Amino acid sequence: MNERDAGLEDAPPDAGPDASSPSAAGQFPPYVPPNPEPDENIRHSLFGEILDWMLAPLLLLWPMSIAITYLVAKSIANQPFDDALEDRVTVLSQQIRTVAGRPVVQLPPSARDVLRADDVDSVFFQISGPDGAHLDGDRDLPRPRVGDGGDADERTRNGAVAFRNDSIHGTPVRVAYSWISLDPLHERSAGRDAGLALVQVAETLDKRAHLANEIIKGVILPQFIILPVILALVWFALSRGLSPLAELQERIRARPQDDLSPIDPRQVPEEISPLVGSFNDMLERLGQTVEMQKRFIADAAHQMKTPLAGMRMQSELALRQVDAAEIHRSLEQLAQSSESATRLVNQLLALARAENQPHAGLAFEEIDLAQLARATVQDWVQASFVHRIDLGYESPDAPPDAPVLIAGNALMLRELLSNLIDNALRYTPQGGSVTVRVRRDGEHALLEVEDTGPGIAPHERAHVFERFYRILGSNVQGSGLGLAIVREIAQQHGAEIDIFNNPRSHSPRHPGSLFRLTFPPPVHEPDDAD
Repeated sequence: MNERDAGLEDAPPDAGPDASSPSAAGQFPPYVPPNPEPDENIRHSLFGEILDWMLAPLLLLWPMSIAITYLVAKSIANQPFDDALEDRVTVLSQQIRTVAGRPVVQLPPSARDVLRADDVDSVFFQISGPDGAHLDGDRDLPRPRVGDGGDADERTRNGAVAFRNDSIHGTPVRVAYSWISLDPLHERSAGRDAGLALVQVAETLDKRAHLANEIIKGVILPQFIILPVILALVWFALSRGLSPLAELQERIRARPQDDLSPIDPRQVPEEISPLVGSFNDMLERLGQTVEMQKRFIADAAHQMKTPLAGMRMQSELALRQVDAAEIHRSLEQLAQSSESATRLVNQLLALARAENQPHAGLAFEEIDLAQLARATVQDWVQASFVHRIDLGYESPDAPPDAPVLIAGNALMLRELLSNLIDNALRYTPQGGSVTVRVRRDGEHALLEVEDTGPGIAPHERAHVFERFYRILGSNVQGSGLGLAIVREIAQQHGAEIDIFNNPRSHSPRHPGSLFRLTFPPPVHEPDDAD
């Protein structure tokens, strides 16, 4: 361990605490409210959110349903008309005969009239021989193309009726056609295959389009009636489903301001039971905070009575005195009471600031604990001269004056160390010593304040950090708030506090105390470049 820094003991008497510092003056740093949440992250209505997610897919699927319905309607409309075309092709195929080795169509005029009889569509037919020669019907009707049944492989499908979409004179038509083998009908001629004849029947698409439109109208028009009904039912269902939330809201609003009792989770829907449970936990913590604040205000009011009553008594006594010496003595007592009241108020403000820092957003930064401790000790040198106590500081282990980095708030840490030093100076008798030490223990930083005072009994160490707690038998003036402030600031920094007897004190009457704070290592943010 390094030797105590002699420069602190040789400091001039006027090097006392800086009265302009926020810690000494009891002032608060300016409160900076947190940035409001961006509007795009605020959800204004659970009802509207659910409604949007239900209606958006519905309105998106509705046009898709219309398109699918149209395709299905066309398929349904085509089927009966294709069957009728197939029947006509079959009838025409039965009218082909072979006469003298040549195919002949024996179709009477009445059959032609029946074949073309249609009030809406135009019907076309064509019969071609094996060599492509025109036998009967409309010459302008196009023959099947390759891939539409006009290739050689398709001819092997004797009697099968196929369909295709085509056009005649620029008008779209639906065509049914079949290749008919002439050999099974009559005998072979000269030992040769008579070949395949082509039979085609085509009609325009007016009836098909009309039927498809009628199907679309029959399906879509009811949807215009059903859709508003669906929207109304969804609105009603959501309103009914979310009504327990409105009832819960009314019950909470109807509560008295001081009612922090938990909400019965059995009276709410199962889906929001976890939310109610978390809300009850918050109410419990809030109740504990309110009770703690009430006790704090009551204890503070009780503690303020003593110095204020003393100041009033001394002022009244000075007013009745005529002897200058007695007046001077009363004024001295009045000054002491004023100093005690000022210190109590400053500590109350410091404790309130320490407790409210997490809510105001405590800013942590990387701090050299050794440098902060040295500067704080220098502020208390003048006070140590007044108490006639040897105040010293021991720098970290080798290398000397090496930085001991922690994550924390410098203003609050100075407040913590100032209260530890003040406590040590008050309880250490004249001629004693107080030492502030900073060192490392592995990755952890240690801050120690040891004195040669009366020490703290083991059974008292768990209570000295409570507010307004005073050890019985101690004649030292104080408010009992200094160590409560130390504990609050240490908890905010994640530091652990331990109290031991001073291992360097060998006096049975004055075993001394050693306050040790163990700080966690600072957490370094990962480098963005990695």
